[in-house]
Amino acid sequence: MATATKRSPAATTSNPGSGRFGKLMLGLLLVVLIIGASMAGTYFFIQQSGLAVASAPGESAAQRQPVSLPAPIFAPLEPFTVTLRDERTTRILYLAVTLRLVDEASRDMIKEYMPEVRDRVLRLLSLQNPGYIQSPEGRERLVHDLTRVLQEPYLPQPRGPEISAVLFTAFVIQ
Repeated sequence: MATATKRSPAATTSNPGSGRFGKLMLGLLLVVLIIGASMAGTYFFIQQSGLAVASAPGESAAQRQPVSLPAPIFAPLEPFTVTLRDERTTRILYLAVTLRLVDEASRDMIKEYMPEVRDRVLRLLSLQNPGYIQSPEGRERLVHDLTRVLQEPYLPQPRGPEISAVLFTAFVIQ
């Protein structure tokens, strides 16, 4: 005798809500994995590039210290007063200059040869046209010319001072 087994209708069909719940859980799992991978990649990049703000507990104090830049080296020159002439008028130029130098040896050289430094500046200033040096281009050209003239060697020195910038601290034409 064969017995027939009856299957219940619930056993043959699945719950329609369980498929949506599984897809939702799978989607959430994927989002969590993507966020985790993104955070891990960002952390790895920051550690490798040295951009980390907070240091790890095993780092020494020397590794956490920021690199200190050397203090700038300035050499102020006493102000210059020069008569400027053009074809129509005579004008007075009052100019104060500070030199930014690369090293202490350059500052020492400027101080040691100060009479010659001042002579070179005065000679260059006396050749200027008052209308031209009032323009931004004229002032830039004057900075370039002063740098070139002051970096030339002072005899008997084989090389001149290294000047990184010529700064005007006063500039008046009357």
